Amino acid sequence: MTTTPLTVAVLGPGGVGGLLGGLLARDGHRVVCVAGERTAAVLARDGLRVRSARFGGFTAEVEAVTELREPVDVLLVTVKETALAAALDRVAPQALVGSLVVPLLNGLDHMALLRARFPAARVAAGTIRIETARTAPGLIEHTSPFAAVELAGPAEEFAEQLGKAGLDVTLCEDETAMLWSKLAFLAPFALLTTRYADVIGVVRAEHRDELLAVLAEIAAVAGAVGAPADAAALLDAFDRLPPAMKSSMQRDVEAGRPTELDAIGGAVLRAAAAHHVPVPTLTRLVRELS
Repeated sequence: MTTTPLTVAVLGPGGVGGLLGGLLARDGHRVVCVAGERTAAVLARDGLRVRSARFGGFTAEVEAVTELREPVDVLLVTVKETALAAALDRVAPQALVGSLVVPLLNGLDHMALLRARFPAARVAAGTIRIETARTAPGLIEHTSPFAAVELAGPAEEFAEQLGKAGLDVTLCEDETAMLWSKLAFLAPFALLTTRYADVIGVVRAEHRDELLAVLAEIAAVAGAVGAPADAAALLDAFDRLPPAMKSSMQRDVEAGRPTELDAIGGAVLRAAAAHHVPVPTLTRLVRELS
């Protein structure tokens, strides 16, 4: 295992980026958070404050800037898809020559955008399964018992360091299969919990027929794009979720923030249309949430 500390920039130190940045800083890496002026000022003064049943409560010292202009080993992109375009203006492409760029965003479309924006970088697809929230600038609440990261592409060293910091990390050979594995779970979870404004325990009990229909549809789409999904396995995963769990899309609606409806539901509908897969239940849910 490589023991040399890395310089890791975190673009968007919210729930996901803040937790990962805090864990990496606690493990001895140099972490530079790239954020707006108010958040950067709080982070420079108070550090990243993490409250987690799994990782404990701790404060990690980090650096904070409003623009990234110096070279880094890794750039973690952890903003919401709705804020991605504006956030990328904070990163100078010359700072990423030879760097590893790891986006942990929902959806699919960001991969092509990042590879076009940073042609001299190595962009490795990533997904994360976690429930976190930034309750105030620099204050991160990790509420799920799991924190699982999947990476595809040239990310072996970074995967080792994430594992050493305490995360569950898996390396995947098939980028498309990995991204669709996340989307096949996330789309039903986000769309149904947001549509019915309730936690997953209520949704899976009171709207089970609709859940089953959505899982069958998204499994068909995933199979059509070359990333087969098993509807029965997805249902088992849903049945094992903590009953009080909410989706990030649901939390965005509750807070009056823009949602990732297009990145999640829209991505599925576009793939379904491209492969001529009928998805009436998913189409209705996206329409009702638009």
